[in-house]
Amino acid sequence: TIHLSLGYIPEVFNLVKKKKKTQFFGCLLFFSRAVLYDKSITLDTKDLKIFKVSANGQAAKFELGAQHGFKGSPLEITLPFELSRGQHVIVEVEYETSPSASALQWLSPAQTAGKKHPYLFSQCQATHCRTMVPCQDTPSVKHTYYAQVSVPKELIAVMSAVRDGQEADPTDSSRVIYRFRQPVPMPSYLIALVVGALESRYFLDLFFFFEWTETMLKTAESLAGPYVWGQYDLLVLPPSFPYGGMENPCLTFVTPTLLVSTCNSPGVIAHEISHSWTGNLVTNKTWEHFWLNEGHTVYLERMIGRAMEGEQFRQFKAIGGLKELQEAVHQFGANNAATNLVVNLEGVNPDECFSCVPYEKGFALLYHLEELMGGPEVFMGFVKSYIQMFAYSSVTTEQWKDYLFTYFKDKVDILNKVDWNGWMHTPGMPPFKPHEADIKQLSSHQLIEFLALLLLQDPLPTSHVKRMQEVYKFNSINNSEIRCRWLRLCVKSEWEDAVPLALKMATEQGRMKFTRPLFRDVYNFAKFRDEAVKVFKEHRNEMHSVTAMLVAKDLKVDQSTGL
Repeated sequence: TIHLSLGYIPEVFNLVKKKKKTQFFGCLLFFSRAVLYDKSITLDTKDLKIFKVSANGQAAKFELGAQHGFKGSPLEITLPFELSRGQHVIVEVEYETSPSASALQWLSPAQTAGKKHPYLFSQCQATHCRTMVPCQDTPSVKHTYYAQVSVPKELIAVMSAVRDGQEADPTDSSRVIYRFRQPVPMPSYLIALVVGALESRYFLDLFFFFEWTETMLKTAESLAGPYVWGQYDLLVLPPSFPYGGMENPCLTFVTPTLLVSTCNSPGVIAHEISHSWTGNLVTNKTWEHFWLNEGHTVYLERMIGRAMEGEQFRQFKAIGGLKELQEAVHQFGANNAATNLVVNLEGVNPDECFSCVPYEKGFALLYHLEELMGGPEVFMGFVKSYIQMFAYSSVTTEQWKDYLFTYFKDKVDILNKVDWNGWMHTPGMPPFKPHEADIKQLSSHQLIEFLALLLLQDPLPTSHVKRMQEVYKFNSINNSEIRCRWLRLCVKSEWEDAVPLALKMATEQGRMKFTRPLFRDVYNFAKFRDEAVKVFKEHRNEMHSVTAMLVAKDLKVDQSTGL
């Protein structure tokens, strides 16, 4: 049972409580005069059952509009009174979510590590919050929120907010209420909730990496300005979590594959920490401008790495990112508009365009501008100023570009020579390849990039990968980044012994970075195409809904019939 209030001005509100055992109920929405221009309000919803709506305690008329594919149905609310200047309105919506809500993944006890209690986690990016809360589900709108979550007392609730205490549920002695408040305005896709038998654990092997978190935060503050979110916690999610991490304020979600990918752990954590400034504090206004979130975040992530490990480390990570971008462009096709930096999402589900393109093509542009404007220190000064200028708001690429020209007003002649159309609106690889230094000393990261380079080439003879296994024992490596690339290399080389290992990795965790390419490669191995489809169908109910949808598309499985 959850009671959630969204403050479209920075306020906190109490909520009326009502019992529901398995699904979400109750949403209190607060709108300022700036949002309400007349007596009608339109909220995004999808698969929600609306019971009633009230405004300042008075019953309000409401109607669910027609379904619009992935966008769901608009909830049209008519206020029962006229508005006066400066009037505050509290709109209360009583509703229930659907068991198939795409923002929520419900795990049975059998699907958890402890096998005793169920588990729930949410993932609202990009447009899934509307399946959990009726809201203005767009990154162009920011709000504060307050929540009360009632759960069985053997479970713990955490959210993307500051903890605000807990108490016994006065209506049920077997339950406890957790309270949360988020006073910093943020977009709806950053609302996050986890309920489960959570524990704090000390992982000796990972302590060296996770202890870097405080150092990374301090380094990020020195680069980008004060951290405004209060607390910073890391939560390792179940294997079905489809991403490497999710930058929910106060509560970063991370994939459990980090537990066996220690050489990549600091990079993932640095990336999610960086989102506290680029993405959470300054946000892309629409998903067409997603690169503003991710390109700047990769840039800040690598600047953190530079401060802690040196410029060669940053250069090496940039080389790896460029290789990932080449593979993504190859996968989409060099003329596919999905590889534009600024994409056209008219009628397109943003999840279907998810790739490393906005991350690495965005970083490549910023790195190119860094070279043109005078180096890392000079350009980081711009990034910090950009964050300060647009903090707590949402921006477009044009606004970013206008500010870039304003900040570097003495270098406008150089900026005018940049092929902006080639960078922003042309598919394929960037129009300019940034100069990158070479890394001569061997490191653990180089093995990852060595395998990534081999994946970009024609498949090796099967005898070659067998010999590599004999010499280097790749099959015994548990590091997820290395293991995924190695198994993909083997499957592409049509080594049949690697197929069950590849399918096992594709299904024992749910990070899309690993699951999708492994399934695709097995599917493209003609002899095992049916096996790839069969294994996917056996495991699709264990997957996050976004993962299942995209793998089904990769394998050409009809999502309506499952055939």
